[in-house]
Amino acid sequence: MMTAAPPSPPESVPAQDPARRGGRPARPQLTLTVVRREQLGPHLVRVVLGGDRFDEFATTEATDAYVKIVFAKPELGLVPPYDLAALRESGLAAADLPVTRTYTVRTVDPVARELSIDFVVHGDEGLAGPWANAAQPGDTLTFSGPGGAYAPDPAADWHLFAGDLSALPAIAAAIDALPRTALGLAFIEATAENDALVLDAPAGVTVQWLFTGGGHRARLAEAVSSAEWLPGRPQVFAHGERDAMKALRDVFAQRGVLRSELSLSGYWAAGRTEDRFQAEKREPIGAIEPVSD
Repeated sequence: MMTAAPPSPPESVPAQDPARRGGRPARPQLTLTVVRREQLGPHLVRVVLGGDRFDEFATTEATDAYVKIVFAKPELGLVPPYDLAALRESGLAAADLPVTRTYTVRTVDPVARELSIDFVVHGDEGLAGPWANAAQPGDTLTFSGPGGAYAPDPAADWHLFAGDLSALPAIAAAIDALPRTALGLAFIEATAENDALVLDAPAGVTVQWLFTGGGHRARLAEAVSSAEWLPGRPQVFAHGERDAMKALRDVFAQRGVLRSELSLSGYWAAGRTEDRFQAEKREPIGAIEPVSD
């Protein structure tokens, strides 16, 4: 974060100016209310959201549906929706601008009019995790979206999932969407055994948890590489820590996985802040080149 303490934003600056000066229009933002918080494990917290505006949430068929959550410093008194361009022009210091974090939507329940987002929590580390850890009913969360591009293909011979806790919501949502006759393998990396969740996988989908104790990230690629793959061609979903995904990329290339069969992405990078990780996506170090068809 940078610069010294800012002046308070002028009251005349709107939180969201519909007439943006050039560039793309701001993505619509939705504010929902925390209904409850659930502790799924020592490092995983679920926040369930609802409220009067729930019906404005645009559902998607993608099982990796994600939203971009906007966090503003409460002491500044900014009111959502937030127009970052207008706030910059108002003279608000860069260190006090609202920031975004990307999270997968775990479930959407149109009957209960609730959606849930799972957060990986490591004490006071980061921004979104501590917010989720302290969330109480009545708190609010503002976000844009959803986006998303992956869903299990029912025509695939079998399905391969690989990721860590950051990818667990998307993997779990994909497994939920599989037909009960589906075949597959799922490899999920976690710090400790009490991080593991019971997933409602079809009988033909084997779920293997890999417990690292906080290190040895090569275990994910090693497990996928050494596993006995099922007959036919898999549809692959592999998301998580960036270096682990690079190692998996090489495994998939060796196994002959085609680009059209693969969803591969880094959600975070060990030793990097979220802002630095996002900046590195535009640099060679941040590239995770997919295998070629």
